[in-house]
Order: sequence, then C-alpha cells, then structure tokens
Amino acid sequence: MKNILIVGLLIAVVGTAFASVIPVSAKAVSVTGAYLSANEQDDLIFMREEEKVAHDVYVTLYATWGLPAFQNIANSEATHTAAIKRLLEQYGIADPATGKGIGEFTNPDLQKLYDKLVAQGVKSLADALKVGAVIEQIDIIDLQTRIARTMNADIKLVYNNLLRGSENHLRAFTSTLQRQTGETYAPQYLDETSYSLIIGTSNQRGGWRWGNR
Repeated sequence: MKNILIVGLLIAVVGTAFASVIPVSAKAVSVTGAYLSANEQDDLIFMREEEKVAHDVYVTLYATWGLPAFQNIANSEATHTAAIKRLLEQYGIADPATGKGIGEFTNPDLQKLYDKLVAQGVKSLADALKVGAVIEQIDIIDLQTRIARTMNADIKLVYNNLLRGSENHLRAFTSTLQRQTGETYAPQYLDETSYSLIIGTSNQRGGWRWGNR
C-alpha cells in the first residue's frame, strides 16, 4: 500500500505513523524465466505480511469476541497469505513470514500496525468490526495500486482474486456492524462512490464468501 495510505490508517485508527517496505534486488526470476522488477518484488514481500496482519488481527479478535465472522474471514486471509507465499517461492524471493507466529512480523512498521489495530479492536465489538472494515478498505486500495503497476499475469491473477475477497470481507464487516449495533458504517478510505458500488454488489468468487452468520 502507498505509504500515505498507511500513515492515514495509523493516524485515524491508532495515531502513529508508518514507514517504508523492505527493499530487494531487481533480479528475481521465476521457473518460467519471467523477471520481476524491484517494485514487484517489494510489493509481494509487503503483501505477504500485510495479508498476515489481517489474518492475525482477525484471529485475535475472534478469541476476544467469539464472533464467527472473524474466524471465517481469518480462514480466508490464510488462503490469501498462502497465495502470496506461492508467488514468493515461484520467484525465489525470501518469505518475510518464515518462523513468525500470530502477531509477529519482520517489518517493524507492520508489527506496530498489528499492535495498534488489536488495541483498537478489543475495546468493543463495534470497534472490532470497524477495524475489520478499515483493514479491508486499505487492502482494496493497496491491491488496486499494485494491480495497476505490474504486467505479470500470474501476479495480477492473484491480486485480483485477493481484491474480490477483500470486497466480500468489507461487505461482511459492515453488514455485521449494522446487524449487531444498528450503526451504518461510513467509509474512511474509499470514496463514497467506490464504497457504495462495492456494498451494493453481491459477493464475488475469490476469497471467503459471506453468509448469514
């Protein structure tokens, strides 16, 4: 995700700032002979841990609140992180999540992000659901940015699948918030038009598909 978006997330949700991703070499090559740029590699490394942030936050909030939506979406996020891991393996890029447990990250800024999101989400069930909505909005914007700046078909396929999953998750969190609390969620990062389009669309294939839970 763009640094400015992450800074905005931390200011809005937890009041701290976020920095840069881990740089890598521009020589990664897949078994098929396709090369990745340095930006494409950085994006994959970052997305691997960003999806892990989502997964780990939802696992933690499920343990706190016992709401099935958190567990179900965490399971979906596990498939997202695995999809990115396969791309890292395909291109011979070191996995930043190797050896990391729940709530542990190589990127120190993502570590701070996880800690702050959990601190927000344990305040109340409404706060927890809003944290989920924030994560998915940022993820949607982040994925759209990365889709636009890669020409690699394999990476685009994975990112588009993750994007559909994040849109499903956003619908899940906002509808659950309304059902649980009566509150209508107001988007914080997506513009009203984009947000309304997503909320007004039925669930799509890709990621975890929402049901009444």
